[in-house]
Amino acid sequence: MDTVDLKATARRLVARGKGILAADESSPTIKKRFDSIQVESTAANRQAYRELLFTTEGADAFISGVILFDETLRQTSADGTPFPQLLDDRGIVPGIKVDQGAKAMAGFPGEKITEGLDGLRGRLDEYRQLGARFAKWRAVITIAHALPSDANVQANAHALARYAALCQEAGLVPIVEPEVLMDGDHDIARCETVTARTLQSVFDALFHQRVDLEGMLLKPNMVISGLACPEQADVESVAARTVHLFRRVVPAAVPGIVFLSGGQSSLVATAHLNAMNVLGPHPWELSFSYGRALQEDTLKAWGGDPGRVAQAQKIFHHRSKCNGAARYGEYRPAMEDEAA
Repeated sequence: MDTVDLKATARRLVARGKGILAADESSPTIKKRFDSIQVESTAANRQAYRELLFTTEGADAFISGVILFDETLRQTSADGTPFPQLLDDRGIVPGIKVDQGAKAMAGFPGEKITEGLDGLRGRLDEYRQLGARFAKWRAVITIAHALPSDANVQANAHALARYAALCQEAGLVPIVEPEVLMDGDHDIARCETVTARTLQSVFDALFHQRVDLEGMLLKPNMVISGLACPEQADVESVAARTVHLFRRVVPAAVPGIVFLSGGQSSLVATAHLNAMNVLGPHPWELSFSYGRALQEDTLKAWGGDPGRVAQAQKIFHHRSKCNGAARYGEYRPAMEDEAA
C-alpha cells in the first residue's frame, strides 16, 4: 500500500470546486430510472447514457471522480475506449462500487446489513487492474421506533471498516458511506442523534481496523428532517446542525466529506451544500457525491433519444456547475436561470 498515493488521490477527489458523480446504480436501480422515462434497460442503453454523462464538454471542471458499477467499469465508449481510460484522459478519477447490497439483518426486523466482504480482496485487485483508483461501500441505517439498534449500527460500522482496510491494502481510496436514511417522519433532532451514534461507531471501527484516515473519504447523509416529517427544517438549520455535529465527530485528518443527496431534490441538495460551505472554513473539504441530484433532470431530458444528447449534456453541465459553485459557498438560485 502506497500511503502517499492514497492521500494524493483522496485530496484530488475533493479538489476545490469539484465533487463526485455517483453513476454506480445497480441493475435493478438503473432499471427503475429507465422505467421512469419509458426506456428499456439494456446494456446498450445503459452504455449510451453513461457515455452521455462522461463525455459532457466542460463537466470535468466540476467533476473530480465518477463511481462506476461493475458493468460500467468494463464497458467502452462508442469508439472503443474503456470508460476508465476515457475518464482518466479527461482528468477524472474512475471509482467502483464494491458492496453487494443491503440485505435483511438476521434477528433484527426492519434493519439491514450490507454484504460483500467475502472475496472482496480479489475483486479489489481486479478493479484496480481495470483502472479504478477508489471504491465505495454503502451501509444503510433506518430510523424508526426503537431503531436503529446498537447491534445494527455496530455491525455496519465493522463491515465499513473492514472494507476500508482492504481497499487501502489494494491501493484504492475507500469512500466510507454510512447513510442514515431520510425515510420516516422523524424530525431533524432525531436524525442528528442517530447520525452522531452512527459516525462515532464508524470512526471507532476505522481506528480498530487501522485505516489511514488521510487516505479515505466520508460519504454521509446530511442532518435533515425525515421525508414524512410534517415540519421540514429549513436550509440554514440543516447546514448549521450538520456542520456542528460533524465538527464534533469527524476527525480533521479526513481530507473531505462528500455528502450523498439521498431523497433530496436537485435544487435542495445544492442549496444545502452551499449553506454549509458559507459557514466555513472547515477542517475538511465539504463536497458532494451525488447520484440522482446530478442526473435526474439530465435523464428526463435525454429520454433515450440520441437526438437529445446535446440538450441533456447541457443540463448535466449546468447541474455540475451549480454544485461546483456550492463548493465555495457561491451558489445563487439565480444561477438556475442559466439552464432555461
